[in-house]
Amino acid sequence: MVGCVIVFENTIIAEGYTSPYGEAHAEVNAILSIRDPKVLEKSTLYVTLEPCSHFGKTPPCSDLIIAHKIPRVVIGCLDEHEKVCGKGISKLKAAGCEVIVGVLETECKIHHKRFFTYHSKRRPYIILKWAESKDGFIAPLSKTEIKPVWISNLRSRQLVHQWRAEEQAILVGANTIVMDNPRLTTREVQGQNPIRIVIDIKNTLPRSSQVFNSEAKTIKLTKSEIDPNKPLAAQVSKALYLNKITSVIVEGGQKTLQAFINEGLWDEARIFSSETYLKEGIKKPQLKSIPVKETLIDSDSLKIILND
Repeated sequence: MVGCVIVFENTIIAEGYTSPYGEAHAEVNAILSIRDPKVLEKSTLYVTLEPCSHFGKTPPCSDLIIAHKIPRVVIGCLDEHEKVCGKGISKLKAAGCEVIVGVLETECKIHHKRFFTYHSKRRPYIILKWAESKDGFIAPLSKTEIKPVWISNLRSRQLVHQWRAEEQAILVGANTIVMDNPRLTTREVQGQNPIRIVIDIKNTLPRSSQVFNSEAKTIKLTKSEIDPNKPLAAQVSKALYLNKITSVIVEGGQKTLQAFINEGLWDEARIFSSETYLKEGIKKPQLKSIPVKETLIDSDSLKIILND
């Protein structure tokens, strides 16, 4: 999400952020929120990403900045999209606007990592997530009820639901639906439910599964999108890209997670390690990387790994 603020005489007079897909951009929302547009002629506009210069779902933001005679624009980072990529900056400079680029550039690039990944790698930003027991299992071999067996604690589960609210989609394989019948929602926190992606190559999952309820949109990937004889993660990534999914949390099961790891198609891994012992069960995915961050969530340990 792009962010924009407008400053007049060392005071922030407007703020804006990107509206849902196809609607107004951050700069537009900030500019149009000002009651007296005349002050814009003596203001500075700060924006995390280069203003667009082309007609897409909306008119170019650079044209609106020029039309309001904003004399100075400070940009966090360039937009790497081929339709922009410096063109917005060039248009602003040609109109006489002072443009400064690269302020908090690293922070802005991290903030926009989903956007950059989607356009440069033609796939979503992929987050792998699982919880493992002290003895290295992510689920028991069998159980008496069709519902999840919680390995992580309540605070960790609430954090996962917060993450779900922050990403566009969540993905699981068919076996997870059969064994756990999950809802894949954000019910533990306040936030928008992600789009639910289910890999169901054989198209055999019952419509009564909770993942098909009305709480959120669900996209099912079947043999139309997935050839079982070809690498799974690459096909899933392509299907999500074509569905305009910019970020996804892959939550299971083990085979699905391992497929993304083996094919190198992931950006972050978020792994909870609990004090619970299962003694036997489904082994955790194999990922040999050094965590960049490790945090205690009550009795759980949370490791964050980046695929640099």
